[in-house]
Amino acid sequence: MTKRTQLKAIDFFSGAGGLTNGLMASGIKVLGGVDNDGSCKATFEKNNKGAVFLERDITKYAPADLERELKISKNDDNMIFAGCAPCQFWSIIRTSKEKSKKTKNLILDFQRFVEYFLPGIVLVENVPGISSKKDSPMGNFISALESLGYNVAHDITDMSLYGIPQKRRRFTLLASRVSTIFLPKPTNKQKTVRDVLGTKNGFQKIKAGTTGSDPFLHTAANLSDKNIERLQMTDKNGGDRSKWQNKKGYQLDCYSSGEKKFYDTYGRMWWDRPSPTITTKFFSISNGRFAHPEEDRAISLREGATLQTFPKNYQFIGTSIASIAKMIGNAVPPKFAEIIGKQIVESVQ
Repeated sequence: MTKRTQLKAIDFFSGAGGLTNGLMASGIKVLGGVDNDGSCKATFEKNNKGAVFLERDITKYAPADLERELKISKNDDNMIFAGCAPCQFWSIIRTSKEKSKKTKNLILDFQRFVEYFLPGIVLVENVPGISSKKDSPMGNFISALESLGYNVAHDITDMSLYGIPQKRRRFTLLASRVSTIFLPKPTNKQKTVRDVLGTKNGFQKIKAGTTGSDPFLHTAANLSDKNIERLQMTDKNGGDRSKWQNKKGYQLDCYSSGEKKFYDTYGRMWWDRPSPTITTKFFSISNGRFAHPEEDRAISLREGATLQTFPKNYQFIGTSIASIAKMIGNAVPPKFAEIIGKQIVESVQ
């Protein structure tokens, strides 16, 4: 192994920079992020000084071009390649598999870069389904890493066991060809919604449709009068739609047959539990248990970002609530990325 200098990283599928931000906090220098969504560029570069955003489609991007653009070398023991690819195809969330098919094999495009450069460390985070479904490319990816001489550690991690205030289960992989490596052990110091949200944490009470001051973005999506009435009938602190499901004029057409599934939709978060997984639709009460524990609205953009552990001064630059929520929901929580980064640093010392 060559003499250790500062670790550096390339963040593939970087989005708005959650992983980059966390790796930087752990002392790793992130050279750049690669993503095909140019709307993330301003947010990524605003908050992650020194890292450049390359708007590139990895399915058409040549490793030699990355080598030239970022002036990086092959066989660099101090290089980390992070590949946290979009995961819609492998997610259990109800999405169109036809529409999300283009995300199915992105890990294999990432593999091309790993095989070309042979970085010292490889990091992957994705939904659990990518490791368990029979047609997943993950098994072949792991076999390829091992054949290249990497020590590989992987598991399904529940981020709520690492101090992240949400239930977020993810497949996490670390691989190293320069040292033995292990996933970090859970801290079991669970944080709840109450620990990070509410007035004592700087979130003033607001109503649905409130546009927060920039850049804090304590902004909550507007709701119809009917939906506000539904929330007013919903119990505080973890209530669900059972309180009004049989009331004429309030029951939802999709549940009119008495269907008891998906009670999380239109439900409130609990104060004293971690939040549910923050998705790209967390601003909408019809897409999960995303209503505030006691206020009659969905959680705000900044509340969602806080549950994702973004720093409160992280500035999101987007054209709509939906576009910013997409950046937040797609991100690797920065605090979890920091924990992973510290584990990597420790493994090579």
